[in-house]
Amino acid sequence: MMKELPLSKVYQLLEPGPVVLLTTARKGRANVMTMSWHMMVEFEPPLVACVVSDRNHSFAALRATGECVIAIPAVKLAPKVAQVGNCSGRDVDKFAAFGLTALPAENVAAPLVAECFANLECQVVDTRFVNRYGLFILEVVKAWRDPAQKHPKTIHHHGYGRFVVDGKTIQLQSKMR
Repeated sequence: MMKELPLSKVYQLLEPGPVVLLTTARKGRANVMTMSWHMMVEFEPPLVACVVSDRNHSFAALRATGECVIAIPAVKLAPKVAQVGNCSGRDVDKFAAFGLTALPAENVAAPLVAECFANLECQVVDTRFVNRYGLFILEVVKAWRDPAQKHPKTIHHHGYGRFVVDGKTIQLQSKMR
């Protein structure tokens, strides 16, 4: 028998992908935030939609510079990812506070995160939904992967400090190119 679910809990069922770190840089200062509200919207060029609240310190930098990095951490970084998400860049240099290494990107001022298994340099290409929803459309202009991190497991947010770790991988027939 089905039981009613409070509407405030719906997001916990539909979280679209792994928890990521979003870096920005403005006026010579880098920042990093934790983000789980994002999704792919196009294959080529790769476009990503993400929500950054205007209450987040990163919002102003992303809006002003039009660029960022999406860094994808593996489960071993989960405690740091949670700590990054539990404070504001207004008050804390998160790279220093949580021992994250900022590496220079090639096409954007925002830094890569050395500890992450992948980093995506992004430029904002559509802001039509920013004022209403905080939704930015980003084009990935350069992608990086750490070959030393083999078979990384990502974390997925289920709300209120609960996370799920990627599980077993299965291969099914696909007609995608």
